[in-house]
Amino acid sequence: MTKPPVAGARRITDRGGDVDATTERRVLGLVGLGIRGRNVVVGVEQVRMAARKGRLALAIVAPDASPHSRKKLLPLLNAAGVRVVQGPGAAALGSVAGRESTAAIGVTDAALARGLRKVFDEVATPGGVEEAREEQDVSARQGVRRNG
Repeated sequence: MTKPPVAGARRITDRGGDVDATTERRVLGLVGLGIRGRNVVVGVEQVRMAARKGRLALAIVAPDASPHSRKKLLPLLNAAGVRVVQGPGAAALGSVAGRESTAAIGVTDAALARGLRKVFDEVATPGGVEEAREEQDVSARQGVRRNG
């Protein structure tokens, strides 16, 4: 039985919560840097505590998180105004954190959260990274013409 997507979360892909290998590697790499820099909290209870204190910039919830964990976490994150994204599975999130599995990871650093949001937004964009870069190039050229 498949679990429904995380309520209020943006899907990374349209493939039912599966994350392609490149995106998963990038997300887990950034999360790993955050863990080493102590800019990330790991686990549902830690994420809840950080959300209550107003320290979360982003929350990543595993698509295979238990309904009980979602029920405890998502209403609090929504009330706190924290953006929630559906990321890699619990086993992958746990492995980067040195655990067997974890249902949620919270990002407390604003710069790291921006980087992760950029990865999620690139995947959510239909054309992906290439289309976003082309749009930036066109707007940069137009800016040069206006100023020149």
